[in-house]
Amino acid sequence: MSDSQLFEDTFAITGVNAQKYDRVTRLAGTSVNADTALTLDVNSELYPVAMGENITLMLANTLNLDGTKMGERGWREQREGEATLADMYDYVCYGKVYRFEEGEGDMIKVFVSFGGLLLYLEGPYKKLTGLRIDYVYMLVKK
Repeated sequence: MSDSQLFEDTFAITGVNAQKYDRVTRLAGTSVNADTALTLDVNSELYPVAMGENITLMLANTLNLDGTKMGERGWREQREGEATLADMYDYVCYGKVYRFEEGEGDMIKVFVSFGGLLLYLEGPYKKLTGLRIDYVYMLVKK
């Protein structure tokens, strides 16, 4: 993991709930090593996910491959031919880490909002403590 990559893990999707909203699905999952739980809202029209699939989720503080900050340009405004982390993933969001909670033992809970679509992670403090920053990019692929 480079300095820009704050968290990366593969999750087995154990629950898919699309009942509350038309184009939003709430995914539930457990990391393949079973130490981290995930709840994630995704736009189901852009990124459909089925029960039993595995997804890889990465949280990063920049999309630049060399780890430099994004600058004033948005992530979609990269120069032509310039590769970014977004090129390697299927679903990309930018959001704010808005809450941390202590869990039982060495567990911690992290809450991130991507314009109303939410991410909740619960896992070991050592694994999630790097997320104590304001804004992150979330990248997902199957």
